[in-house]
Amino acid sequence: MHSKLAAEIRKIGPFESLEQEVFLNCWRTTDWLMRSAWAVLKGAELSPALYNVLRIIRGAGPQGISCQDIAQRMITRDPDLTRLLDRLEKRRLVTRHRQQRDRRVVKATITEAGLAVLAQLDDPIHQMHLRQLGHLGKQRLTQLLQLLEEVRGQPVAAIAPATDVAAAAGADAHRADAEEHS
Repeated sequence: MHSKLAAEIRKIGPFESLEQEVFLNCWRTTDWLMRSAWAVLKGAELSPALYNVLRIIRGAGPQGISCQDIAQRMITRDPDLTRLLDRLEKRRLVTRHRQQRDRRVVKATITEAGLAVLAQLDDPIHQMHLRQLGHLGKQRLTQLLQLLEEVRGQPVAAIAPATDVAAAAGADAHRADAEEHS
């Protein structure tokens, strides 16, 4: 059987496995979904990563959020959170301040300008989600959500070689620690 993905990418032979085909389909679908996101965010001069960080900071409320907590909440990991915060701060969308109680901790808070940018994007992003996924209906969306969460529910060690997991965990811990101490 020749799948839609095989036709789209003009694959001549069969996939190595059903798992490979599903993985590549997820990857291709992510790209398709993100192209729409880029188009919506372009007008606000935000990348999806900048948008994600700004939403996380908004969600934290007026008390702000530490760099380490932002890193843990990001949808896609970005090794250079400091650079993202620098760009948002340069545009005066967020502010950062060192905590008096623990000088190692830097918290970010959203500004009125940042809130305004997100307010302008809230409805266009919602409409984009409806266009992209609304045709599936509530039952199929719920089923898709459960399947995706089940895939991500596996321990990291089950999906990556031990050396890669250790390196990734060490790098993540080092980055988060550096963020807190910068």
